[in-house]
Amino acid sequence: MLHLKKATSSKAKLLALEFEPVDWKVLGPGPIIGVDEVGRGCLAGPVVAGAALLRSEEGLEFLTDSKLLSEKQREEYAPLIEQAHWVGIGVASVEEIDSINILQASLLAMRRAVEELEKKMNAKAGHVLIDGNKAIPRFQRRQTTFIKGDLRVAPISAAAIVAKVFRDRMMRELGGQFPHYGFESHKGYASPVHKKAIADHGPCLWHRKTFAGVKEHL
Repeated sequence: MLHLKKATSSKAKLLALEFEPVDWKVLGPGPIIGVDEVGRGCLAGPVVAGAALLRSEEGLEFLTDSKLLSEKQREEYAPLIEQAHWVGIGVASVEEIDSINILQASLLAMRRAVEELEKKMNAKAGHVLIDGNKAIPRFQRRQTTFIKGDLRVAPISAAAIVAKVFRDRMMRELGGQFPHYGFESHKGYASPVHKKAIADHGPCLWHRKTFAGVKEHL
């Protein structure tokens, strides 16, 4: 199980109680799958979800919120997860984001990630553990949401790392195709460099046309 540092102040202790690690292994029966998305707040690129079923937590002491790890660490850890455990990836396109909104697109990507993982293991999920506070709609699986799940629930942490590495690689490739925007550095997030590039060159086909920071330059 994941372990957080002990809180030192009263306020921190209250936060620690809210974000206690979860003993996810008791949440069966059936395969227990963690799922998380990355790229939700970006101005460009798809939203990507990862799903992970862990055979055990042995050798996964590094698991934490993927945003707390360096890019080099994530690139090192993702293969360890992929080689020893079951993982799935789901993608919702820029067009889908603009059509159904980013929340629904994120949930769609999560569903696709779980379904890909189920195909790989030839079995339905017994319980889907989701980062955040929104369950996947119209999805006939037992689901539980966890605020700060990527810090508290090992399969969610693993899913987030795999998804982040997958999406970052995609954005680096797009950086080579669209050199004006610097996708390889900011990965589509709203950095000052990215916002200036949109203002100078206008959006490209990978920009989310309904997002503030993009739609003003159409």
